[in-house]
Amino acid sequence: MIKPDIVEFFHNQRYTVISTIDKKGYPHNSCKGIVRIDESGKAYLLDLYMARTYENLKANPHISIIAVDEHKFMGYCLKGKAKIVQKNKVSKSILKLWEDKITSRISHRLLKNIKGEKGHQTHPEALLPTPTYLIVVDIDEIVDLTPGHIKRKA
Repeated sequence: MIKPDIVEFFHNQRYTVISTIDKKGYPHNSCKGIVRIDESGKAYLLDLYMARTYENLKANPHISIIAVDEHKFMGYCLKGKAKIVQKNKVSKSILKLWEDKITSRISHRLLKNIKGEKGHQTHPEALLPTPTYLIVVDIDEIVDLTPGHIKRKA
């Protein structure tokens, strides 16, 4: 089970960093957006490319998902095992959640650009390809990355 505040934390992040293990045993990191995470202990990520992450997960299902909020000085690492679900078996509701996330990211970037914050002037999210497969993670462990001395003060 995942506590509701941790679920909310991950839903509020624009992206996460996932780690898989390559054929030589080295970690491979990539940025992915969580489409859904629920209290039952499952996380759903859509991957846009069938490249290293895909190959790594086929050979070794162990995965970690990391997100941090620099402003709040907190974060979590979710560790578990992943299953690959081919695109033709991904539900329309999951694809709709992904589209909503992309729209939200574009809106967020647009608002920052209007405020005069320097960043990418175009909207790279609008150019992303459609997802090629779904990663479903059964979460086995949650690591709180918040430093202990900060947790004690809260």
